[in-house]
Amino acid sequence: MPNTAEIAAFLAQIFPQAKYRIEAVGGRGATIRHPIGEAELRPGGTVAGPVLMAVADVALYVALLGEIGIVPLAVTTQLSINFMRKPSGSADVLGVCRLLKLGRTLAVGEVTLYSDGDPEPVAHAVGTYAIPRRPPA
Repeated sequence: MPNTAEIAAFLAQIFPQAKYRIEAVGGRGATIRHPIGEAELRPGGTVAGPVLMAVADVALYVALLGEIGIVPLAVTTQLSINFMRKPSGSADVLGVCRLLKLGRTLAVGEVTLYSDGDPEPVAHAVGTYAIPRRPPA
């Protein structure tokens, strides 16, 4: 299976605009970091909801790629999020993913999102990825 550097290189190639950094991958999980700057803030000095959704989605994708290899056409089929508390506008967002089910064609995972340095979660997401069928070897 691909290592952290290989997945990071793949993400940098297909999403060159993204600022995500992979902190850990493997063991049916992943942790990613998204640096927060002015572009990610909404009125009130908090992180915008779409940024949190994107962090959750990327964390799921990274965890999945860590298990099945670099499969570019694995895609999100469902993603729901519960916003739990106001994230800090001056701290990175961390997405900690755990895959709950990894099947042949679907994977289900959950992501807990944190403001770096705060042990209380700011959001919780659950998502499903479709895994494309691969021809037999």
